[in-house]
Amino acid sequence: MKAFIQHLYLNTRLFYLLAVIIGSFMISFMVPALLAATKLGLLLLLALLGADIWILYSRKHGMEAQRETPEKLSNGDQNPIWLSLSNYYAFPVSLQIIDEVPFQFQLRDLEFRVSLGQREEKRLKYLLRPVKRGEYHFGALNVYVSTFLGLARRRYQFSQAEMVPCYPSYMQMRQYQLLAISNRLTEMGVKKIRRLGHTTEFEQVKEYVRGDDYRTVNWKATARANKLMVNQYIDERSQNVYCLIDKSRAMKMPFEGLSLLDYAINASLVVANIAINKHDKGGLITFSEKIGTHVPASNRAIQINRIMEVLYNQKTRYLEANYSRLYSVVKRQVSQRSLMILFTNFESVSAMRRQLSYLQQLNRMHLLVVIFFENTELQELLDSHPTKLEDIYIKTIGENFAFEKKLIVKELEQHGIISILTPPQNLTVNTVNKYLELKSRGMI
Repeated sequence: MKAFIQHLYLNTRLFYLLAVIIGSFMISFMVPALLAATKLGLLLLLALLGADIWILYSRKHGMEAQRETPEKLSNGDQNPIWLSLSNYYAFPVSLQIIDEVPFQFQLRDLEFRVSLGQREEKRLKYLLRPVKRGEYHFGALNVYVSTFLGLARRRYQFSQAEMVPCYPSYMQMRQYQLLAISNRLTEMGVKKIRRLGHTTEFEQVKEYVRGDDYRTVNWKATARANKLMVNQYIDERSQNVYCLIDKSRAMKMPFEGLSLLDYAINASLVVANIAINKHDKGGLITFSEKIGTHVPASNRAIQINRIMEVLYNQKTRYLEANYSRLYSVVKRQVSQRSLMILFTNFESVSAMRRQLSYLQQLNRMHLLVVIFFENTELQELLDSHPTKLEDIYIKTIGENFAFEKKLIVKELEQHGIISILTPPQNLTVNTVNKYLELKSRGMI
């Protein structure tokens, strides 16, 4: 009986009808002729309510519902969640579905209303976009069933409690991987880089086919074979590509829900995957006031999984980054010349100058690319036309912040350090572009 009461709910339609009957009772005191009709209406309403409840509970298991989630969520992407519904009643029903999604999404109005015919099955889909890595706990799946009378509802609660981990954006990684394999990276904004000279390794001599570069003709082989032969080259392989991720408080700043650290993590995963697919070696170093994690560069099949597992647990720290420790670790543990892609965020020229000596020393040993972020929130302020003195001051301060970012790029270039100033949303594309450009120019 207790379970019956817990799962029975009365619809608003019933309360509307009760209000009409109560109003009729009030009027019947002034018009006695209405009293009999009002009593008859009340009895009819109670009979219909009893019939509605009996129909809903005529089957022990009239509904079945199930939530289908991916094995892991992709951070910053729209992840599909499926709901499978099955109606075992011998009549059509109306459903109200409330799914208890993880508290991190703060979705208090996630509700679906759908109708199912007799013995009908249906699948619903909705999307969730997580903005933090970690564990996401789903609760129960609640389904409220109503008949055509619509006076009462029966609640079915399916215990679907489960934990789904949220990893760095593997969806973005797979998307770039597929485009790289099919040579369609330009669809994602990646530039087509013109190869400068032969910065590649010799592979073999083969017979000329239409479209081959005539500058690669091997005249000695042509004379011996009595037909046109050309040299074939392949990209240089087994070059180290390290992503250096700053986890200090400078990377805590949010943009569209994600922190700058999460943007750097997602971009690092994509770059490492593309590098491994191009037969280079992908590696990772995270740091803040101390060295966090070091994954030595490798092109083994399990390397991407190792990098993803390491990136899953990275968190922003609230101290300044220690570049001296970064330099000492790189000097001690990375002996082969490598491409070092440093994801950080310098807000002022003075902040960059404090670390400049370490950046120069890293650039002497390796090829260093410093990537930091534009403050896109300033753009609306810079485009405004202030009329009050206070607004003019605020806009001037904003222009000074934007100008300092450009000065950082100039100063780094003067010291021979490649740098990229990018909006967070374009970070991955700009990083991949720079990697392909440097590889095509044979600078690694």
